[in-house]
Amino acid sequence: MGPHPAVADVRRAVRLALADLEPGDLVLAACSGGADSLALAAALAFVAPRAGLRGGLLTVDHGLQSGSAHRAAEVARLPLGLEPAEVLTVRVGTAGGPENAARDARYAALSEAAARLGAAAVLLGHTRDDQAETVLLRLARGSGTRSLAGMPARSGIYRRPLLELGRATTVRACAALGLSPWEDPHNRDDRYTRVRVRARLLPALEEELGPGVAEALARTALLCRDDADALDEWAGRAYARAVVREPGDGGAAGAEHAAGGGSGGSGGTERVALAVPELEDLPAAVRRRVLRRAAIAAGSPPGTLSAGHIVQVERLITHWRGQRAVEVPGGVGAVRRCGTLIFVAGPSRGGGGGP
Repeated sequence: MGPHPAVADVRRAVRLALADLEPGDLVLAACSGGADSLALAAALAFVAPRAGLRGGLLTVDHGLQSGSAHRAAEVARLPLGLEPAEVLTVRVGTAGGPENAARDARYAALSEAAARLGAAAVLLGHTRDDQAETVLLRLARGSGTRSLAGMPARSGIYRRPLLELGRATTVRACAALGLSPWEDPHNRDDRYTRVRVRARLLPALEEELGPGVAEALARTALLCRDDADALDEWAGRAYARAVVREPGDGGAAGAEHAAGGGSGGSGGTERVALAVPELEDLPAAVRRRVLRRAAIAAGSPPGTLSAGHIVQVERLITHWRGQRAVEVPGGVGAVRRCGTLIFVAGPSRGGGGGP
């Protein structure tokens, strides 16, 4: 007799997510003790040795609740056969609010531990329900296609095997395996936006529109990701054609930095120049991606660079009237001079000049 269907589903998802790894590679499951990550860790413990891999476990103590250190230690002692099994203690800051600050601290700790242990992959327990919540949150903020693509199945060292499985599956898997998940009180605290989406908004949508809303939102994320990947590739080629390389100019360096994806950290090259004629006939979705890459390469922080900022910069191309520089976050300004759109950091930018 085979395993419970839910257990089989989780194991299959993990096995597929690890299919490209080499024998002997170390894979770490990030486990909070909740149903999703607990089912994930149990599946890794089953799949890893059968695939010739080593499986380990990481759990993060955020220090935000009484008894958190004890609970983290209990997770690390789970009799799953995962080794190493470590508790990562972090200090959560305040930047971006409590949810963002906790996430930043968690990912920093996981990345450090993965590098220290030489891990080939870190598995995260996000499910289809988490994906649906993410899409709704970003939709409410007026996000673009890339944001509506939700969480990727892979991002660097991180992998999310359970994005096509619902939360109910992980709960059933834990019950079938005799595992007792821990329910984080923060998951019931409606001060957090995601909790309100999970507890109120999604159930209301299901009641009014019928079942399958979470699946439809997750499917939307996948479609948006395919579209966004294609547009980003197009924008990368357009950026390479548009960048103006001058002796001593930062444009070439900016092109190399931004061509790497356009959504990473600040490039800080301080000056990026683009040829306006190369931008004028591009579709708006591609042109705005090119402008975003240039702004980031010049030093604008991607986290604060909004679609509204890019639309204002775009007007220097589509509605040119000799206007002055457009300011974007990070002390960067965009100015059009003699058929060139220049992104430059610093106070001395002046107005437009020539077509």
